[in-house]
Amino acid sequence: MEQNKLPNATAVLVLGIFSILTCCCYGIGLVFGVIALFLAASDLKLYRNAPERFHNYNNLNVGRILSIIGIVLSALMILMIIWMINVVGMDALGNEDLMRERMQDYLGK
Repeated sequence: MEQNKLPNATAVLVLGIFSILTCCCYGIGLVFGVIALFLAASDLKLYRNAPERFHNYNNLNVGRILSIIGIVLSALMILMIIWMINVVGMDALGNEDLMRERMQDYLGK
């Protein structure tokens, strides 16, 4: 029986890598990671139905793991941005002196 490639395995791997590389870009990594997980889910169904027909499951699995890591890192980055806005305020994000003053007030120094 001839072995084929899973149709989205390479795309999942590339999107998983992009999700990690762009995790600090205000949620873009989250988008890449979610798309990669949706593509991986469809390929996993194909693979589970007939695992002997496909030979690049490792790429799919690595891409899926990378996309999960990228989603977690992106979510942490978004939470950190929200926390930072709550602590220093939007007006202090562009003013270094005001940000330093508010962070010192927050830390009690």
